[in-house]
Amino acid sequence: MKKHFFFVLIFITILASAQGKRFFENGEVELKNPVEKINLTYINELPFVKVNINGKTYQFLFDTGAPTVISTSIYNELNLKRKHRSKVTDSKKNKQEQIFTEVPEIIINQITFKKIGAVVMDLKGIEFECFKIDGIIGANQMAKLFWRINYSENSIEATQDLANFPTEGYEAVWSFKPKPQKTPVIEAYILDKKINLTFDTGFTGTVRISNQEYDAKNSKGKFVETYGTASIGAFGAGKPESSYYFKPDKVFLAEQKFENEIISTGSSSLLGNEFLKKFRFIIDWENNKIYLNKIKDYPSKLESFGFAYRFVDQKAMVVLLFNGNDMPLKLDDEILSINNISLENLDKESVCNYLQNRIEKNRDSIDVKVKREGKVLDFTIAKKEYLK
Repeated sequence: MKKHFFFVLIFITILASAQGKRFFENGEVELKNPVEKINLTYINELPFVKVNINGKTYQFLFDTGAPTVISTSIYNELNLKRKHRSKVTDSKKNKQEQIFTEVPEIIINQITFKKIGAVVMDLKGIEFECFKIDGIIGANQMAKLFWRINYSENSIEATQDLANFPTEGYEAVWSFKPKPQKTPVIEAYILDKKINLTFDTGFTGTVRISNQEYDAKNSKGKFVETYGTASIGAFGAGKPESSYYFKPDKVFLAEQKFENEIISTGSSSLLGNEFLKKFRFIIDWENNKIYLNKIKDYPSKLESFGFAYRFVDQKAMVVLLFNGNDMPLKLDDEILSINNISLENLDKESVCNYLQNRIEKNRDSIDVKVKREGKVLDFTIAKKEYLK
């Protein structure tokens, strides 16, 4: 992992307590060819696909950590019927009651899904709007096929016959247990603790465990503490909290040993795309297996300017700080400019541009101007490497 904190980590993990498993098991799928290739757009560590619903094209997140989701606007446009209402929990443990519906048809390239259960959500936060997320292709929909995914080639392939995806040469085979919504959960051992990780292609990070699973006071190894809001969920950001980064001697993921992995903590236990992008992987819901073939290696490295910011009401606000770092910034500072590029009075288009293309990217030092309690302050901040 080489994380610079250019942007607040975004992930969308949803746990839906539906009225019975049948809601997520219903539906059909048709393929025109034995193997269908889907064009994937992989940006900012998130995978997106284009879908067609009722003759209109939308952008959906390809997210194993969630059930299928459609926006409220799609629900209203199609005049869909409510099946029931139920509480939905996001990755920040926020809960809201949502409508559950059935979408008659969702087409992805040459694949046609029929009568797919979906959760209806507003998807109105700035991160959703900037990435133009209209919905989610979720685990309940994916589970009807076998999938082969390779982020480095912007490729997703699907088939109804696993024999079309030869697994010879795949060095790892992981077993998983699916949640009722079909999201895969793998068993990990970290710091000699058994921890269940959600296999989550809607999470931009590597390996994250819940804060309750890590005891910094009794930790024998190095760790870095942060305070603030490091991520957002489907219903927005959670409350500021202390979180940690640490590097254990070894990590076991589904009984496979990994070394030199940097682990983070947060409100949920997840395995995400910063880790998965190193592999070509196959997801097999019929046998509850994940096959992994390493194609790239990335150094396990944590670099940061010591803070993170996100756009709140179109203002760039400091939302997270690394502790014990002589950091001159404070939470809730408004960032007026970075390297003399103004972040004031931005329209939504400009906010989205800076959200997706961070000014500080590929810089070793930045000049930051902030507003704090009516005063304007200037700082020069150098990037640092942690957990060396």
